[in-house]
Amino acid sequence: MSKITVIGIGPGSAADMTQAAVAAIGSADVIVGYKVYIPFVENLVKPGAEIVSTGMKQERDRVERALAIAAGGRDVCVVSSGDSGIYGMASLVYEMKEHLGADVEIEVIPGISAFQKAASILGAPMGHDFCVISLSDLLTPWQLIEKRIKAAASADFVTAVYNPRSNGRYWQLFRLKEIFMEERAATTPVGYVRQAGREGERAVLTTLEAFDPEDVDMFTVVIIGNSMTRDSGGRMLTPRGYYSGDKETAATKVGQSIMIESFRTIEKELQRKDIPLGLKWPLLHAIHTTADFDMERILRADDGAVERIYESLSSGKTDTIVTDVTMAASGIRRGALERMGLKVKCYLNDPETAELASKEGITRTQAGIRRAVAEHPDALFVFGNAPTALLELSALVKRGTAHPCGIIAAPVGFVHVCESKHSIKPFTSVPKIIVEGRKGGSNLAATLVNSILCWPDAEQLKPGRDV
Repeated sequence: MSKITVIGIGPGSAADMTQAAVAAIGSADVIVGYKVYIPFVENLVKPGAEIVSTGMKQERDRVERALAIAAGGRDVCVVSSGDSGIYGMASLVYEMKEHLGADVEIEVIPGISAFQKAASILGAPMGHDFCVISLSDLLTPWQLIEKRIKAAASADFVTAVYNPRSNGRYWQLFRLKEIFMEERAATTPVGYVRQAGREGERAVLTTLEAFDPEDVDMFTVVIIGNSMTRDSGGRMLTPRGYYSGDKETAATKVGQSIMIESFRTIEKELQRKDIPLGLKWPLLHAIHTTADFDMERILRADDGAVERIYESLSSGKTDTIVTDVTMAASGIRRGALERMGLKVKCYLNDPETAELASKEGITRTQAGIRRAVAEHPDALFVFGNAPTALLELSALVKRGTAHPCGIIAAPVGFVHVCESKHSIKPFTSVPKIIVEGRKGGSNLAATLVNSILCWPDAEQLKPGRDV
């Protein structure tokens, strides 16, 4: 019985063609293929072999010709770029054999697909679950393609995109980006390669937000990372999970992964999509801690507040964080404090604080802030419980006694709470993060501090370094 061998010749380079493909081409009596791909294999054809080539959109004609030749007793090789089973000729050969009842044997020899070649050029983006989607709607309705895009985006698949853009199909890739922006962080790595494995190869690594569909054509493969994909020295990397660092840190890595997934979920549910990073970063921490999306309405941060406070703490200008109560202090991550060489102080339970409170007829939290300002006037002051303590700091700032590098204002309650928060707003030179209204709490105040301490991770939206 004669045979049709359907061969994937890879993306175009001879170095990317398998030995099995080379051997099959060299032994075939007839080579059938798209005229653009035939030049890639002409030097492998045996003397006297016939070459049959046709143009674009003549796939059925090529297969009918191949079946007819094979029925006549000659072995035929049908060539397909990339892998013949991935958007290639293999499925059509089987379909038409079945439809025509042809009595021929079929063998499929796989090849390196264009997305695999592009992935290898970009780094290692396909290290975890992935999918491949073609944007060509010649044979598939756009409604179905869009449904698949939405499923891939929401399921956090690394996604390779074939046939991304042509002269007549110019808007579909813009729509794909729009869908992914609804499901993925703006900083998600995106890579694309034009003419992968061929002359004129060009690779670009960017982010989902910065990705410009206008820079892409039909000779380009686009790869969109998932929530774990990162830029590793100018290459895309999607960890598989085999390596988790030292055994002692493995549990931390798991905790961080959970936190990253939570942040991605929160970001998708935010009402506003244009929140500046300096506000969005503490906001995501606040919602993660409280599960309260009202934070989007009531959390306020001065322009550049997170950046300015982080600079003071990281540069050594300030080495102390003062909290109003011990619960707020206990929620600040020890790993971050050790990493940055910072100390946290709360004067609430010191005997001298109780003595000062009794002598002055003020609350212990007020007395604690007075003592803190006397020793650390330039500290980061953090309030998660006591409005009287925040009012005390306001008075000391107004007198010129206190010069905080920043203020976290999140006292909670019903008496003097709103007033205490209003009292610090006139101090425009002091960077502040404020939870407006009655809401607040020590856990919330602590998580806002934690967001500042890991500010360098904000752009990659990768929380939990010190979990």
